[in-house]
Amino acid sequence: MLRDGFFRVAAVTPKIRVADCAHNAGSILRAAEEAAEKGANAAVFPELCLTGYTCGDLFLTETLLQGAENALQKLIRDTADLPLLCAVGVPVPAGGNLYNCAAVFCGGKLLGLSAKSHIPNYGEFYEARHFSPAPCESIEVEYAGFRVPLGNDLLFLSEEMPECVIGVEICEDLWVMNTPGTRLAAGGATLLLNCSASDEVVGKAEYRRQLVATHSARLLCAYAYADAGEGESSTDLVFSGHNLIGENGSVLSESELFEPSLLLADVDLGRMLYERRHTTTWVGKPSAPLRRIPFSFGQKPIENRSREQTPLLRRISAFPFVPGEDEGLRERCERILTMQAEGLKTRLSHTGCREVVIGVSGGLDSTLALLVSSRAFKRLGLPAEGILAVSMPGFGTTGRTKSNAQRLAEEIGARFREIPIGESVNLHFRDIGHNPENRDVTYENAQARERTQVLMDLANQSGGMVVGTGDLSELALGWATYNGDHMSMYAVNASIPKTLVRHLVRYVSQNSGGALGAVLEDILDTPVSPELLPPVEGEISQRTEDIVGPYELHDFFLYYLLRFGFGPGKIFRMALQAFEDSYDRKTILKWLKIFCRRFFTQQFKRSCLPDGPKVGTVTLSPRGDWRMPSDASAALWMKELEELEKLEQAAE
Repeated sequence: MLRDGFFRVAAVTPKIRVADCAHNAGSILRAAEEAAEKGANAAVFPELCLTGYTCGDLFLTETLLQGAENALQKLIRDTADLPLLCAVGVPVPAGGNLYNCAAVFCGGKLLGLSAKSHIPNYGEFYEARHFSPAPCESIEVEYAGFRVPLGNDLLFLSEEMPECVIGVEICEDLWVMNTPGTRLAAGGATLLLNCSASDEVVGKAEYRRQLVATHSARLLCAYAYADAGEGESSTDLVFSGHNLIGENGSVLSESELFEPSLLLADVDLGRMLYERRHTTTWVGKPSAPLRRIPFSFGQKPIENRSREQTPLLRRISAFPFVPGEDEGLRERCERILTMQAEGLKTRLSHTGCREVVIGVSGGLDSTLALLVSSRAFKRLGLPAEGILAVSMPGFGTTGRTKSNAQRLAEEIGARFREIPIGESVNLHFRDIGHNPENRDVTYENAQARERTQVLMDLANQSGGMVVGTGDLSELALGWATYNGDHMSMYAVNASIPKTLVRHLVRYVSQNSGGALGAVLEDILDTPVSPELLPPVEGEISQRTEDIVGPYELHDFFLYYLLRFGFGPGKIFRMALQAFEDSYDRKTILKWLKIFCRRFFTQQFKRSCLPDGPKVGTVTLSPRGDWRMPSDASAALWMKELEELEKLEQAAE
């Protein structure tokens, strides 16, 4: 069994023969064994697959119905040793009615019979000729040697994994207005299994894919859809076996049409629970009480949290803030730049400011702030001369960054001004009695605070506004001088992580060309540095990532801590897979510890941030998305990391 809220599910289309229940049970058994061998703990099969969906009036015959019951009874026995919950479509007679059901069984026990609610009677579907809709409330029936509930109100709860609450429905969930899945999800189901028999026509696969994605998003759940396929009657229809596994708006895995398939994916049920807790509009109240049926996979949860080698059957991007080129990176960059510029434009209009002041260092963050300001001025119809780009060389400034800052300002038409701060800072050192040979935090922060003072006073002179340059990654780590670069009058980069800043600047570079494109490319090639310590032989001596760690790791940690509330153990496991070709286990764990420690100790800086536009789902504004006390203890997080470290050391 997987851990950390991950759960492996299979959607299966076995090859069947219409009305040959014994043969079909054999195909289902082989598929169930294969699914269990590949680590799945739940498998969903198509609608009425034990008989075939296209049996027609044969559903009314005693021979077929008894054959299906006998085949199911044997199938339950034959899968008793598999740590697998199965949902298999079967016709079930009860009293004077016949129900289209999914038999749900695990560990040699039939747990319940989930019945179809809405019975179609139109077009090519005439189920109402044979089947009755599910009873309003579940009833008790004797079937396949078990006394179990039959209805559309059944939930199946794993005893080993509390995140795993399974709801099962038959086909209709994607096609009707009042879906059974809505009621099941409201009652707590984090995983919905859909036994379906959807005929194939041109264009339907795309529609089906869209429905699975949107349904999983609306219900904040994982969703496994198994479709009828090879072996169904082709008298009037064909079935493609189009299986899909989705999660909260995304399709994780999809089968090829017209191919028998066993589709696997690892869904994140822990994430689904977080999304529901995080979304206060989530009602979570079904219209009527649901039957809750506990079951066991017969597996012990894995205790060794850090050394499990089983890779997850899902893509984990090393750059969660940055979409791939095929996912619309260019469109995303354009939209983000527009949102940043629109935020600044609105603030300038509201305050009546016609000038902004930006401290430019020749680095990526100040470059992005300058580019955004240029866009905002264009949208306001203001001349670019209203942008004052100020270079304030200090003890660590190199000729390369100072030159790039000036060239960039000139290319966008902004005014450029150079104000060296060395003399002012040395005078300040004398005032406070600090030895400038002591290159400690006072030596560094005095420069950052002097620069902020210069910018604020220049803004006062012109009636303008200081535009901040700090980014989301720096805020998360507290990598900013309190009341230095930490402060501004409007922070346009406040919700842009470092890994995304680079892509935004590169996007502008690629779309600009000429001299502007050239200077942006040189800025992109410059190491990230605060330049607060003197250079060595004219080169940057202080590289940020040598001190606080790789920003690509920190952005990964930040995304999963804030976006989904994941703990260090789960984040570590995901990072191992995402960065398996870049960092070893020890390196990832080292920087994860530093991230967690800094994130907690530096909250006081985030508690008094200036305004800035939100452009993504992860931000640290104390007024909206992240409200955390500055005195919160990191003890629980650090304890989990220490336990991980002990396990790692013991395994070496």
